[in-house]
Amino acid sequence: MSERIKLNHEEVMKIIPHRDPILLIDEVSELVPGDYIVATYWIDPEKEIFKGHFPGDPVFPGAYTVEATAQASDIVLMTKPAYKGKTPLFLGINNVKFRKKVMPGDTLEIHAKLASEWAEKAIATCKCEAYVGGELAAETEITIAMR
Repeated sequence: MSERIKLNHEEVMKIIPHRDPILLIDEVSELVPGDYIVATYWIDPEKEIFKGHFPGDPVFPGAYTVEATAQASDIVLMTKPAYKGKTPLFLGINNVKFRKKVMPGDTLEIHAKLASEWAEKAIATCKCEAYVGGELAAETEITIAMR
């Protein structure tokens, strides 16, 4: 069995190219490179996005939840020796289901697991789930190309 790794915010930033305001992974509590990850992201109620989504009734945009699952998938792949130093490109998303509203002040717990890989083309798909307070908030299947 592979070693499980934990990453703080600075270590996350050494792996993926995303930065604020779109960096949506705070830390990683469990990672097996090339296999799976459990990561978290605290949703700051002061984020600019809440001024428009929606005034008086703020909700974390579903597209941001999808992006958080994509970034977790990026970390799963970019920690694999074959993809070290590569740039992750979002190729597609399938089977997205939103199960629960994600609100300002919530913490997303993101789980992503490698589901399939086409190594010759450096393309992989991860099945992902995002939880809030132990309740399933969203499911995605993210396909990434490493270039």
